[in-house]
Amino acid sequence: MSQPSVAPVVEHVDAENRYEILVGGERAGLTAYRDRGEQRVFYHTEIDDAFAGQGLASRLVQEALTDVRNAGKRIVPVCPYVAKFLKRHEEFADITDPVRPEVLRWLDTELG
Repeated sequence: MSQPSVAPVVEHVDAENRYEILVGGERAGLTAYRDRGEQRVFYHTEIDDAFAGQGLASRLVQEALTDVRNAGKRIVPVCPYVAKFLKRHEEFADITDPVRPEVLRWLDTELG
């Protein structure tokens, strides 16, 4: 079932602490976070296999991090994909905090 090309849309689903990327109204992936004061701690990013190889993860994270900047928050990249993205996109360096042991302990408690 082939659909015409539909531009992906990124939505902030605040109630679920994540950003989702939708393609043709279908959720193709997400990046999950928890807020710790002024820090938005990203801990997981995934793209459904059916949507792999389309650059959706990069677009999702780019828009999520732009939203973090617009919200006046800082980024903590616990998620390996977000950390890798930030190495290639220095425009977010000014709002990125290092992943520290106390943040990891806090995140473990948050996620249960």
